[in-house]
Amino acid sequence: MKSFVAALIVALGASLAAQQPARAPQFEPIPAPADVAKPPADAVKTASGLTSKVLQPGTGTAKPSAEDFVTVHYTGWTSDGKMFDSSYARAAASTFPVNKVIKGWGEGVQLMTVGEKRRLWIPQELAYAGQSGRPQGMLVFDVELVEIVPSPTVPPADVAAVPADAEKTPSGLAYKVLRPGAKGGARPTKTSRVTVHYSGWTTDGKLFDSSLMRGQTASFGLGDVIEGWTEGLQLMVPGEKTRFWIPERLAYKGQANGPKGMLVFDVELLSATAGR
Repeated sequence: MKSFVAALIVALGASLAAQQPARAPQFEPIPAPADVAKPPADAVKTASGLTSKVLQPGTGTAKPSAEDFVTVHYTGWTSDGKMFDSSYARAAASTFPVNKVIKGWGEGVQLMTVGEKRRLWIPQELAYAGQSGRPQGMLVFDVELVEIVPSPTVPPADVAAVPADAEKTPSGLAYKVLRPGAKGGARPTKTSRVTVHYSGWTTDGKLFDSSLMRGQTASFGLGDVIEGWTEGLQLMVPGEKTRFWIPERLAYKGQANGPKGMLVFDVELLSATAGR
């Protein structure tokens, strides 16, 4: 089997700073809020010029730092009410490093706690600063902070061994759902093409690969990767995040060009499309 990292992962885009959030709409537009053109009087403005308003309080007191990764749901509009991107429309949350996105996002999510929904009015100088091909002018986002994700350089506490509460398949693959996906979502098949975020560790806690650290999602055919991935991702639905403990016989089988022993992966399934 070829190297999983070198040959089977296709990066999408140059960086999350360029990717998130800047896609053209591909789904039914979500109506803009009534205050999309101008922040209301009860919104709070920071020294940088970012304005925001809490729509739904979160839980706890922990807030992301610039070094963290966050998982969010969001919708973005230009100030004339046109939606240009939405994770809600895709039915899959997005994960990205706080310090690799537009300045207004990076500052805004650091004000939030998990479960909070906040509306951000981001002036152009904190957004795309007039870049060609990007949304222009002030941008408005409704953001829901789903999860604060520590840097993948810090391995999971259970990286060394399969925990007692993990599920196990007849093949020996062990897994644990960290975050449920879209209710009623369709699971990929062996011939599907999937887009994911992931991080992988050896059982001594060494990070050997991470799409999060590269700031890029990964896309590949499920029939083209190690057996543990082929089996494991067929258990998932879009939006789900799962930890897998993959025994060596379902991973690289001692090959010289792959990491050795049991491998542990955190995988977030962003999308799956039928294969040809």
